[in-house]
Amino acid sequence: MRAKQEAMKSETTPKELIKKMLDAEHFLIVQDIDGVCIPLVKDPLERKISISYIEAANKLNGQFYVLTNGEHEGSRGVNRVIEEAYKIANLPFKKDRYLPGLAAGGIEFQDTFGVVDYPGVSEDELEFLQEIPKKMELLLYENLSKIFSSLKPLEIRTITKSAILSTRFSPTINLNKIFNLIPNDVAMQQDIQRMLEKLMDKLLLLAAEQGLQDSFFLHIAPNLGKRANKEVIKFSSIGDVGTTDIQFMLSGAIKEAGLLALINRFIKARSGRAPLGDDFNVRTAPKSFEKLKALCKEKITANDMPLLIGVGDTVTSNLSADGKAWLRGGSDRGFLTLIQELGKEYSIQNKIVLVDSSFGEVDRPSLSNNKLRGISDPEDPLKFNTYFRNGPKEYVEWFSQLAEERRR
Repeated sequence: MRAKQEAMKSETTPKELIKKMLDAEHFLIVQDIDGVCIPLVKDPLERKISISYIEAANKLNGQFYVLTNGEHEGSRGVNRVIEEAYKIANLPFKKDRYLPGLAAGGIEFQDTFGVVDYPGVSEDELEFLQEIPKKMELLLYENLSKIFSSLKPLEIRTITKSAILSTRFSPTINLNKIFNLIPNDVAMQQDIQRMLEKLMDKLLLLAAEQGLQDSFFLHIAPNLGKRANKEVIKFSSIGDVGTTDIQFMLSGAIKEAGLLALINRFIKARSGRAPLGDDFNVRTAPKSFEKLKALCKEKITANDMPLLIGVGDTVTSNLSADGKAWLRGGSDRGFLTLIQELGKEYSIQNKIVLVDSSFGEVDRPSLSNNKLRGISDPEDPLKFNTYFRNGPKEYVEWFSQLAEERRR
């Protein structure tokens, strides 16, 4: 009963959150993108972002960063989505309207002018990544030809090509278009998820054979946390499609490390001094959650630490098959948890914001039943303070209101 009362006490309405932020000496929003300000779609090339959101982000420049596993640049990058929004609206695009922050899990930093940097990435790694989409396509085509033997080769080739996301730092296989062929066949969806994991493991082995055994890892989205330092697939179930993407990512590209890199940049912009060092990046950052927290506490003073507002949508929690443990994961869980823990360490009331991304085209657990089933659980150490139950549309409206009130 006490835990429930404490949770209710910590809940902050969107309107109250704006007041708390504007009352703070300085605040920093660290926000995911897909599912938060962009509704989830089955084809990433069909993503849409509102101009009101882009303009609001520009007004909040200096107190706002994105932190995403997607990418800024490239044909599938968020920068193309932003440019397209102005083109569709027949409005001139201003060159400082890109979203500042980290992409590719923390590898790719850009400012509002779209100037990109990726410290710590070697030429050997970039060359290997450049070849990965071709290898993905070959392996996926072979596997899908066996699974969908009734389809013509051209049909399988088309589906295969649509599943490969040829991003620069995190080439990905996305299952949404494949799942469209079997929308109600949970067992077959699970078989395809298993196939995909084996396929991606082969690519890791290939990297090891070329002397890059420590350069990459697989990010499974959404996932059920880690087991033996490997992310666990969330298998499809009725009403929850589970894992839809596996990304081939550079080691160190975890959002918790990205969070520290962004805090470091924020403090340097305000004070002229980078407490973690000018060269700090996710590839040189500590690898464990506890070491990241300890480094932050050691190097960053309470006076420098801003009020942190963490915004995400991909958090999962499901009971294990034997019913004895909760399997917790999701690509936003780590950085949101670190924000919560830093709030305790610095005695700052950091806020954790959850956006309901079930309104998009991808089946996700919803906040509509108030029980957070599939998202959280009664024993979950991660506690949410503010909810956007009506999804990205509601969040964008709130975000725009915050930007306007901050200017007054």
